Order: sequence, then structure tokens, then C-alpha cells
Amino acid sequence: MVERAPLEERSQEDASGLERQLPSREQQQLKAGEESFLALWQPANVSAPNGLVILLPGEGESADWPDAIGPIRRNLPNAGWSTLSLTLPDPSGDPLPPRPVKTEEPSKAEPAVSPEKAEEEGPANTEQAGSAEPNTDPAPPPLSRDAIQKLQNARVFARIEAALAFAREQKPKSIVLLGHGTGAYWAAQFLNANEPKDVRNLLLIAAERPTGYEPALEDSLPTLKLATGDFYYKERRADRDAALLRMQASKRQKHPAYVQVAMTGLLGDRSTEQEQLIRRVRGWLSQHTGADSGG
Repeated sequence: MVERAPLEERSQEDASGLERQLPSREQQQLKAGEESFLALWQPANVSAPNGLVILLPGEGESADWPDAIGPIRRNLPNAGWSTLSLTLPDPSGDPLPPRPVKTEEPSKAEPAVSPEKAEEEGPANTEQAGSAEPNTDPAPPPLSRDAIQKLQNARVFARIEAALAFAREQKPKSIVLLGHGTGAYWAAQFLNANEPKDVRNLLLIAAERPTGYEPALEDSLPTLKLATGDFYYKERRADRDAALLRMQASKRQKHPAYVQVAMTGLLGDRSTEQEQLIRRVRGWLSQHTGADSGG
């Protein structure tokens, strides 16, 4: 029988790659329950920082993802903001499919044992003799979708809590949650569920709901009575339609500080697109937190 060993999650493999590539001074190993995870830390490049931004990457993205997350985490320190970018668990919470573990094959040079000798020796012990019997224990039942989603909620929320604990140790003037893609969804759900009093600002970039999860962002965002910047790219109709639903819901709830920012994606010019995003984010932070934009 071939034994199988579980592999690391893809997010953990990505984090291991970042640990090899990035300076150790940027790396923080945070603890969330029984799990440790990598967060990338960049202190503000000023003597009196404006605050600290916690970044949540989207599904399949690392803590240094080249779209939004990486450029923002590296550039905001020049505008007076410290950044802490998180590694989030894989979408389902499941590890990669296990790969077979190599088993030693018997040496071809091993001398054959005569039938007479084998009869004399017999099995080494009864435990060894019965070791070849098949395992008849039933496999554990698969988790339901609801159970998987609850587990994912708990894992993501625990990592955000760990990030907030680290952030509070820095004693920042303000704390901002910034999510990209599905990371924006998790930021909003966490704030709805926990309502931390020291987080007064939320930034969403190209927000996306994970497949199969409830509630929708247009249902949860309007209940957050904190300054919210909703940045979206207007080229895709699905993104425009989703942004419209969020705007309409915020108007119905009379959200006091919900702002949408429509951006234009620059196909084939990622560098300029990211620079544009960084300028918009810095401007929003300056306007809605009372911080200096850093020029």
C-alpha cells in the first residue's frame, strides 16, 4: 500500500518562496490559533507615521502580489504609512492533493531464502505477520460546504486578528484595512462581525465575493458606518454592475462616508496602471484620514 502525505497549501508554498526572496527585516511570522503565517512588514519612512494599513490579498494571491498588493505595500511607506501585508489561507481551506511517498524497494541483490529456512524462521512476530491486512476503518465523511465555509471564516478572521494585534503594538495613529479582490470581501465581513473600534477606514480594490459565500457585499457594506473607499475598474460590465449595486445599497442605508472611485485599466501598461492606483489610494487616505499624502 502506498502511503500519502499531505502537501502544504499553495498559499504556504508562495509564502515560502517570498521568505527566500525578500529581506528578513520585512518578514513577520504571526500566530493565528495553531497556525503560523507570513506577513510582510514595511514601516513608514517618516518620523511621525500617519498610521498603518493592513493589506489582504485576493484568492490565489500572495502577500507581495504584483497587482495592487505588492506596489501598495512598497509605496505607501514613502507617503507616511506603515504597511502589513498578510498571507491568507487557500480558498477552501484544503491542502493540495497528496503526492505518493516513495517506498523503498527490496534490494535485487538480497539473497533468496530457501523454503526450509523460511519455515524454520516463521514471521518475526505476530504484529509483523498481521501488518499486511487491509485497513477496514471507514474514511471520515467529507465536510459539508457550510462546514468548509465556517472553517474558512474562522481561519481568515484569526489571521486578521493576529495582524491587528501586531498593528496595535506599533501604536499607530490610525489603522486601515485594505483588501484586493476577495480580500476586500473578507475585510468587510471581518469588520461587520467584529467592529473593532480602532479600525475606522476600509479600502476595497476590485472587490469580489468568493464563489458560494454569503452575504453579498452590497448587503454587508452599507451597515459599516466607517469611511469606505470602493475602487473598481470600469471596463468589465460585471464589475460595473456589482459596483452599482453597492452604490445603490449605500444610498438606501444613507451611508455617511461611502465613496466609489471608477478607474480605467491600462491593458499592456501595468506599471502606469499601478502608479495610478497608488496615487488614488494615497489621495483617498489623505482626504479621509486627515493624513499628509506625502507629496
